[in-house]
Amino acid sequence: MRRFVVWGDNALARRLVGELINSYGAQVTAVVPSLTQNLAPEIAELCAPDPWSMVVQERRLTAATFLRPELADAEAIAFVDANDVANVDAALIAREVLPDVRVVLRMFNTVLGAGVASRVRNCAVLSASEIAAPAFVAAALGDNTPTSIQLTDGQRLAAVDRALANPADIRCGLADTAGGTTLPPDDAADLVLVSVYGQVQPAPRRDGRHPLRMTRLVLKGGLRRVLVGVFALIATGSVVVATVRDLSPWRALYVTVLTTLGGANADLEAGRISQAVDLALVFAGVSVIPAVTAAVVNTLVKARLKIAAGGLAVPVGNHVIVVGLGNVGARVVQGLHDQGIDVVAVDRAPTARGVAVARALGIPVILGDAKDTETLEAASVATARCLVMVTTDDVTNLEAALLARSLRADLRVVLRLFEEDFARRIKVAFGINHSRSVSYLAAPAFAASMVGSEVVDTIPVGRRVLLVAEVRVGARSLLEGRPFHEVGVADELRLVAVQTGRPGLGQGVQTFWWPERNRGRTLDRSHTMIVVATRAGLVSLLERAATRP
Repeated sequence: MRRFVVWGDNALARRLVGELINSYGAQVTAVVPSLTQNLAPEIAELCAPDPWSMVVQERRLTAATFLRPELADAEAIAFVDANDVANVDAALIAREVLPDVRVVLRMFNTVLGAGVASRVRNCAVLSASEIAAPAFVAAALGDNTPTSIQLTDGQRLAAVDRALANPADIRCGLADTAGGTTLPPDDAADLVLVSVYGQVQPAPRRDGRHPLRMTRLVLKGGLRRVLVGVFALIATGSVVVATVRDLSPWRALYVTVLTTLGGANADLEAGRISQAVDLALVFAGVSVIPAVTAAVVNTLVKARLKIAAGGLAVPVGNHVIVVGLGNVGARVVQGLHDQGIDVVAVDRAPTARGVAVARALGIPVILGDAKDTETLEAASVATARCLVMVTTDDVTNLEAALLARSLRADLRVVLRLFEEDFARRIKVAFGINHSRSVSYLAAPAFAASMVGSEVVDTIPVGRRVLLVAEVRVGARSLLEGRPFHEVGVADELRLVAVQTGRPGLGQGVQTFWWPERNRGRTLDRSHTMIVVATRAGLVSLLERAATRP
């Protein structure tokens, strides 16, 4: 029986242990810093029914840790602590002691992760927040946001609504979102997988400055009254000048504006009435310019002070409020920005990872507690299109969501909730239909990577996830020599394409789309299958595709 090791005592570690035991039937050794802290007791409960799975305590990972009998024969080790540096350090120690073990790392920093993956043999680096964030973005925008997928050979796919797809590009059906089923018959799916051709369109980028908003800012408060006075003065002056000097309306306006702004020239030949008008306009201009300047400065200073205190300079509308700027919040903010959506970010801590991300993107950040009415009002909750609560505390997320609903009854709310049963009860009791679990979305990809499957991407479908994987046909496996159409399993697995050849071996690659229609073709050990699968479907496929002696 296969044995795996999981290091960590957080939500992802708990979900991953359960995934390996229940879906893959594997033996798991969970390594935790303390048997009584965080989620270690719950992880122990998952391992208890299996006599071959266990939890061991190691406050600090050392070379001796990986020499323990429970760890030394492991096929793969996953390091899923929330600290990138701690995971890298532990992985390097494991590699020194166990040179052949597969290493799976959880990392937020993708640049560092890519560097580690390129230098550590047999190592996969995954980001739980990167896997989960698209599900939150899709839920915030209506669950129909396209999910882009890039295969290892450079070809691209996307999960889109059938109504938005070109029928010729559809590769398979993914889900019936109305009925809540995944991988139904292709003609029953409203979410479909399509091929994407041509150049990737650059994500819409928005300048941090908004001219329209700045205009609104300049025209508010006392400055508006000053400008009204100026226009009234110019209009009155134009009428008087036109009457006294017998000028056309345009010439009268021209003379009045120039004179009002201090550009008058003395005219000793003019009559006394005309000279008196010129003097009045000059005095008015001298007083108006400082008044306008003072009003502009005062308005901008007040706006800056308001922003510094945790508010917006002007009300915004049709925006998404993201509360919780940790790893997931940072990804969600980035994802919404890439979709061209206005965002207001909220967090209590100025040092949260997503605060710097939001500010770099020109997104306003409000430092405050979302459980306070003042914070939500400062984020313009009354005009928002959606509130996304992604703090790490379920109770905080629910409490803030209910407060927001009390301020705006029809507000769309997306919650980050860990427990599936809790999310179901929240849906029934409070009518909050959109919730996602980061660990539930990410764990299948981590588990699949541990067993050696090349998980290319994930496709969120509500609180569930479909896996897009590339699986090689093993020599003498149960699939070698079998027809393409025998791979798929109803409701669990779709064979999207079959690739021939091995690029790394100098062989050209040919891709057969709609492989199940090629009933005359059979699989061999040079083939790589591109599949979309549930967790159970992928487990079954890996067993059938495994190399046999």
